[in-house]
This record gives sequence, C-alpha cells and structure tokens, in this order.
Amino acid sequence: MSKFIDYLQTKTFRKNLIIATGSILLFLIVIFYSLGFYTHHGEGMPVPKLKGLSIEKAVELLEGKGLRYQINDSIYLIDKPPGLVVEQDPDPNTNVKSNRTIYLIITRDAPNIKFPDIQGRTFLEVRSILNNYQLKVGDTTYKSDVAKDVILEALFGGNIISKGQSIPKGSSINLVLGDGLGASEVDIPNLLGLDLSEARMALLGSSLTLGTVSFEGIQDTANARVIKQFPAISDTLSKVSIGTPIDVVLGGGN
Repeated sequence: MSKFIDYLQTKTFRKNLIIATGSILLFLIVIFYSLGFYTHHGEGMPVPKLKGLSIEKAVELLEGKGLRYQINDSIYLIDKPPGLVVEQDPDPNTNVKSNRTIYLIITRDAPNIKFPDIQGRTFLEVRSILNNYQLKVGDTTYKSDVAKDVILEALFGGNIISKGQSIPKGSSINLVLGDGLGASEVDIPNLLGLDLSEARMALLGSSLTLGTVSFEGIQDTANARVIKQFPAISDTLSKVSIGTPIDVVLGGGN
C-alpha cells in the first residue's frame, strides 16, 4: 500500500494523469462538435403560418421551403369552405429542419341531413327548426295567401325542397310565406257570346267590374252579344287584379 502511495507522489504518475485527463477532454470536445455537425446543430427554418389557407396554397408553401405535410384529420365547420387549414403542428414560427413533416387539420364538405317538416308552420317556428338542424334562413319572399307569415314553399338551389330530402348541413334555405291578403289576382273570364246581363254577372262572380260598353254595327241592342272584350284572354295575359274593369263590345243584334 505504501508503494502505491509513493507512486501517486511520483512525477511519472502526475504526467500520466495530465495526459489521461487531456485525452478525455479532447475526446469529449471532438464528440460534441461531431454531433453538432452531423445534426446541423443550430440550423433550421421557421414554420410558415398555414391556418386560414387553402390546402393547395399550404402545400405549395411547404414544398417551396423543403418541408413535408400530412393531413391528420378533417372537420366540418358551418361557416368555412372545405379544404381550409384550421390547425397545424408545429405552430407557426417554430424552428424546424428541412424535410420536417408538418401535420395539418383541414375542413371538409358538410354532411347531409334529412330536411325537416316545415310546411304550414309560421316563420318564427321554422327559423328555430332550421337553426336546430344547422341550416340557415336565406331570402324570404311573400305570396298571396290568406295565412300570414306561414311557410308556403321552401327552396334550395332554386328548387322546391320537401320533408325527408337530403341536403348538406349549413345550407341556406329560401322561404316563401303567405302575405295574409289572399289572392290579389283572378282569372279573366271569357265573355264572348254572352249578353250584357250575363257578362255583368260573370264579371261579378270573378270579382271584376264592367267597364265601358260599346256597340258595333247593330240596331237591336236587346239581342246583342259580346263580340270583343278588353283585356282579352291571351297566351301572355290570363289574370288581372281584383276589381279590374273589363270593357266589352257588343254586336250581332241586327
């Protein structure tokens, strides 16, 4: 034991100790810098902000920076179009190395639902029903009907839609409601061949009035018949407003 202690006190031991310690430090330094070089320590690039971009724009931006992407999930958002980036990992401005995979969550198309039964319900009821089905109220127009603010028709994409039809969730539904005034237009009756009394009764039954009465080439007005009326029934005109006066020309009473 005394020899070992004596050896520790020799110049040779101290020299070997210094050499060993230096060798270890040198080895550690070499390892540290080698790992830094191998892993490109300190090198990288910030992740761009992708949220709010279309998937096409996001992919173009990532590929331009030498980064990869993977779509992890897709979700439906009522006010967002499909194919929009809503989440990303890593977050924007995170420093990453080239060829790193960026994980994305994008929006997808709306799922289909069955259209609810709204026929004959009031506007306030229907607005609540559509909201519960995650549908939106679009344009509202009014049509002559005795029922005020009652749904007469529901339209999607310009076509009438009825209970049970499939429709994308979040769609906008246009509504046609009754104005509470009833019919404001009536069919023009055919008065040709009627005498004046019959013509007057036909107009009264149609909620119309007798306008100007004139005669054409006759002497016996008692047997005269309607040979012309204004307005007349045509391909472009078959209805007039309630109370419209109808002018008639009588003839054929010679």
